[in-house]
Amino acid sequence: MTDSTKRELWMGKLRDLHLKRNEARKSNHAELIEEDKRAKLPSNWETRQKRLQWEEEDEVFRVRCVEEGRDADRARALDVSADVADRLDARRRKKCNTDEGFSTYAEASHRKYLKLTKQIKPNLSSYEKQKEELGDLMFPSANTIGLVDRKDPPEVVERLAKQIIEQAAKRPSYSRRRPFDADADIDYINERNKRYNELLDRHYGKYTAEIKQNLERGTAV
Repeated sequence: MTDSTKRELWMGKLRDLHLKRNEARKSNHAELIEEDKRAKLPSNWETRQKRLQWEEEDEVFRVRCVEEGRDADRARALDVSADVADRLDARRRKKCNTDEGFSTYAEASHRKYLKLTKQIKPNLSSYEKQKEELGDLMFPSANTIGLVDRKDPPEVVERLAKQIIEQAAKRPSYSRRRPFDADADIDYINERNKRYNELLDRHYGKYTAEIKQNLERGTAV
């Protein structure tokens, strides 16, 4: 192989390297531009694009269902598995604000009960063991006799006592301090009863004002 042939081979390889370098430079520049465009887009742009794509597909699906004479919502539900439907329903119920504030004392007690039961982690093995030992006494009725042999474990009693102590410690912070009125009627026996009466008066005072006035005047029927 002569020197001129070697030189042509090296020059050919050099041209190939230059071409590859230019292609890489153009590709990097294009990717840099795309990355800059994505950085300037809103943070939820991809989610919005997926939402728009889903709406377009849903519109086409509904048009096809109308042409075929089918209910679109029912047909869509048939395509969703039970696990996915349960997750979607749980997510929807979680987003829904079920706590609408104070309505009645029964509702407040029920919400408190649900909150406390969510904190309980039952021991299923111990539960099954008690069912086998007690039999029908596991689910007593009003006429059931013979529950004296059943005793709660010490850790359960300790947990109940701890919850009661925690509730008692939190209770003073529920109500803000109000100014003392020396001319107000004393219709309470302690501070807790006073707050309870004030709560009743805020919610039901306008309905019982006339009855209270009649009792004070002695004209109640």
